[in-house]
Amino acid sequence: MTNDADLRAAREAEGLSLARMARRTRFAKSYLSMVETGKRPVPTDVVAAYEQVLGFPLAADPGAPVRLAHEWLVSESPAALHLRSGRRIGRSLAAELESRVVELRHLDDVVSSADLLPAVSEELSTARELVREATYSDSTGKRLFTAVGELAQLAGWVAGDAGKLAEAQRFYLSGVDAANQARDRVLGAQLLSSLSYQIANTGNPRDAVLLARTAVMGAEGATPLVRALLLERLAWASAKSRDAEATWRALDEVDDAFAARGADEPEWVYWLNRAEIDVMAGRCLIQLGRPGEAEPLLSAAIETYPAEHAREVALYLSWLAESHARSGDLDAARETLARAQPFAEAMPSARTGDRLRAVRQACA
Repeated sequence: MTNDADLRAAREAEGLSLARMARRTRFAKSYLSMVETGKRPVPTDVVAAYEQVLGFPLAADPGAPVRLAHEWLVSESPAALHLRSGRRIGRSLAAELESRVVELRHLDDVVSSADLLPAVSEELSTARELVREATYSDSTGKRLFTAVGELAQLAGWVAGDAGKLAEAQRFYLSGVDAANQARDRVLGAQLLSSLSYQIANTGNPRDAVLLARTAVMGAEGATPLVRALLLERLAWASAKSRDAEATWRALDEVDDAFAARGADEPEWVYWLNRAEIDVMAGRCLIQLGRPGEAEPLLSAAIETYPAEHAREVALYLSWLAESHARSGDLDAARETLARAQPFAEAMPSARTGDRLRAVRQACA
């Protein structure tokens, strides 16, 4: 199993500074520093990112993420301990809760929604009780409500992936309330944007467009990478609504925002990279009837994904299969679906299952 010392030793052996590794992996430098110094667990997605940059494998325990998710569920959170003690909440607990949110978020990359949702739900429930019952200063309260909002966003995302759409919507909307309490308009925009993405996929795309536009317009002070994420979801909702002009305009703005990204991006947008943006562009091209142009974007992006991110690999292969099917190459579509199946089985997801069934029907 890879530990923090292994990561640091491998990086330094290759002559890479921490700042350079952060730029090349798209993780925040501060987060990687905490991982390398043992202040945070070593997630498998960080190991995979280091392996991609370094060009050689690091030993990793594939069972560790799932075990960690279950250990999280059965262990007692610091928030619960503080509630029982009746003490006034200070900065140390806020920092601990923030760290737990980050760890759970990274577990979502490698743990199935069925395994992760109970842990996230329990953490969110305890955090909500904490902000209701405990006493704290205004500055600490802002951090606590922000953590609750981020947990609600993660819970909504995981619940949606598990096919629990009504529950996911409740999580998202409760998170907006927490973001308002924290006076964090950018976090509120992220929650509304996440809900718009769910609605675009499962509901009325026009409602999704309205929510996505609201998120973009309301995200005062958003960093470039956050703005790129919000615009991506606007592009997708527009594509689902068959509004080609709005889709291309939003995708152009995504590229501009991504090019302007800096080092001060929030941790929760760590996963948005060039490959993710190209996948979304490919999906929009398919949706708007241009599958041939989508295939090279999707193929190149899929090659960059580590096998540990099985859900994303399966999902993106489903879109590549659809691009083949809509271009009339059913044999290539079926071969791509066959490639996707082992990844889908490795990390079960209702969202992935729905996608694969839909594309199989198109290939029938």
